[in-house]
This record gives sequence, structure tokens and C-alpha cells, in this order.
Amino acid sequence: MNDSKQKTILFSPATYNLAETTRCIEVAKACAGSFETLFMSYGGEFEELIARNGFRLIQMEPRLTPEKIEHMYRIDQGRKFGHMFSVPEIEKQVENEIALFKEIKPAAVVTGFVFSNCVSCRAAKIPLVWLTQSTWMFDSYFKAGLGTYIDMVDLPGLRLLGERFLTWLSKKTLALVGGFVVKPYNAVARKYGIHTFDDMEQLWRGDYNLLAEPEGFCELDFPPSFRFIGPLPGRLDAPVPREIMDMPRDRPIVYFAMGSSGQAEVIAKILEDFGKTPYRVIAPVKSKLKNIAVKIPENVVVTGWLPALKVNSMADISVIHGGIGTVMTAALAGKPVVGVGMQPEQEFNIDCLARKGFAIRIRKNRLTFDALSKSIAALLSDKTARQKAKDYQKIVEQWNNPLLITRFFEETFGH
Repeated sequence: MNDSKQKTILFSPATYNLAETTRCIEVAKACAGSFETLFMSYGGEFEELIARNGFRLIQMEPRLTPEKIEHMYRIDQGRKFGHMFSVPEIEKQVENEIALFKEIKPAAVVTGFVFSNCVSCRAAKIPLVWLTQSTWMFDSYFKAGLGTYIDMVDLPGLRLLGERFLTWLSKKTLALVGGFVVKPYNAVARKYGIHTFDDMEQLWRGDYNLLAEPEGFCELDFPPSFRFIGPLPGRLDAPVPREIMDMPRDRPIVYFAMGSSGQAEVIAKILEDFGKTPYRVIAPVKSKLKNIAVKIPENVVVTGWLPALKVNSMADISVIHGGIGTVMTAALAGKPVVGVGMQPEQEFNIDCLARKGFAIRIRKNRLTFDALSKSIAALLSDKTARQKAKDYQKIVEQWNNPLLITRFFEETFGH
């Protein structure tokens, strides 16, 4: 039990995902002066970042194996159809979470992608704070006329039916997948006598929803439970490798980052294609190449995880997968973007930047050397796009303020 006079905020990141983990860490840093901060996690390679930043971590059961994490990513990216967790797995998660809540009595739970919290917090009557983003609101996004058809339905035969049909099919596909995803969580929710979830959008909505982006990133209206807190780029406490610091500036520099959710096959293809370009490339993708053979070109420097904003700022252009962390980092660096999304949310993030005039989205199924090289060359030679990236950088910087986070938690849970 927490005997401190300060209330406890419990953070529950999906620590197999770098962006999810660093977002929770940045919010915890903003809360640390006013609250006791504690983390829980089911496992993943980024758990160690929590201890490195000085926070206490409770390791939850059942633990996630590498095979389970890969299974979840394949489902998330539309490469596999199935449930991320079975009903017995969710039951165990919820049971253990409720037991932890009874012990530490948190004022609130903060998550970014741990769906079991949606059941356990409601069952235990603990406020749930969701670190979210506008492009997760698929239904709202399409109703606002913002959604283009998703890469999942971008198949040669279907393309003949036209964009209008593909957009309709995208909405139906996402609704079908969403209904399937919530099914086992609804089974557990009924056992606790709480409201079930109509769709995926409801599943990842908390009592409070903090949008990790600047206002205006996506042109949607939000209900009162949503609040903009600005970007939450990962701030890794790591030095910039000497080989990058000493990199010659004789050619344009490309920053190539695909986060922790990038697909190894896509990454390998892009890396090899970079060998045919007149650029120097910084590629923090080493962790994604463990089980794949790829020939690294001489103009490419492959590294482990880097202090992303610092290195991104050294480049002339960003080639990214469109995760909200890489998107916000590119925006803070003031760089044009070429994006290749791995799943719908990432595709929509790139679309948001494209509407602002400094990004090009390449559909995953149409990724070729020609498409990539032409897109990079077009943005590098486009003075208007480069200026729009700089203009948006100023807007994002105004929102890059931890006090926005601190103020929300103190006003909401500090009394």
C-alpha cells in the first residue's frame, strides 16, 4: 500500500513498443513532482527504459514472449487475422490488475495501448487516462471526409473498382476488424457486470483522453473528455554515435526511422534501395534486422536506438513509417517527410502531414525504388514544402511543453 501523502499515478505502457513506452515516461516525468509515479508492464524490450529513467516497475503476469509480441504486431498490421489475447489471458490480466489497484490505490491509471486496463479500471472504478491520438478515431476520421482508403485493401484487382469503393471497403474492413478485436474483452467485461464496447474506438477510450499532438494536427472535433497535451517525442538519454557526428555533409542526409513496429522486410528493401541514391542515410533500425539478411550499402549508417530529435534535426529529410512518435519528431525537427505506413493509423498520420504540404505518402504495396527516390527528390527540391515544414515546426514547438501535462494531472487528480 502507498503510505505517502502524495497520490499515486500508475502508468501502464505497452513496453514492447518504443513510442508507447517513451510517451508514458515523458508523462511520468511531468507528474513526478506532484505525485508518486509507478509503472506496471507485461514485458517487452523497452521495460529497461523505465528503470533507466528512475521509475519503479512492477512486472505483471502473464508475461509477453517475443513470439506473442510478434503475433500482436502481425494482427495490428493486418498481416494476420485473429485475437491478440484469448478470453482466459484477458481474465488473468484483469484479475491481476484489480489486485494491484487494491494494493496501491492509484488516483488514476495511464495507458497507451493496454486494452485490459479498459476492463479492470472500470470494474475497480479507477479513472483511466488514455494517451491517444486523433488518427485512432477511425469512424470519426472517415465521417469527417479525411480518410483515404487503407493499404490493407490496396490490391491490384480491387484498385480497378475505384477510390470511392475502396474507401467504403476500408470503413467496412476496419469496422469488421474492430468488432472482432473487442469480442474477447466484452466477454470479460460481462463477467464484471460493466458496459461492453461497441467498437474498437470505444475500447481505446478512457475517462480522460490526452491527445499526444498539437491542436490542429488532424481536423477533427473532440468531446470534452479529450484534451491536447502536445507532442511526446521519445527523449532517449544516449549519445550520438561518432560515425554520425563525423558524417560528411557533402550530400543530402536522409533520416530513416521505422520505430519498433516497422516490418523487417520493408526496412530491408528500403535500405538496399538507398544504395542506389545520391544520399547519406542515418538508419536507427538495427533491432529490426536481427533475423533477416540484408546488404547494407556504403552510404548507409545503421545504428541502434538514437536520441531521435537530435539526429533527425541533422538530416535534410525524414523517411518514416508514420507512427505518431516519428511523425512528431520529424515535425519538431522541421523536416519534410516521405512516409510508408505499416497500418491504418500510421497511414493517416502521414496523410495529416501531406495535407499540411510537406509530406508524401507511399502506399506500402506500391513501394518501389522509383517511387521512393522520386518522392525524396521532389521534397528536397521543393522550397515551399521545406518552408511549410519549418512553419509547422514553430507550431509544434509551442505545444512541446511538459507544463500542459502537469497542469492536467494537478487539476484533475491533485485535490
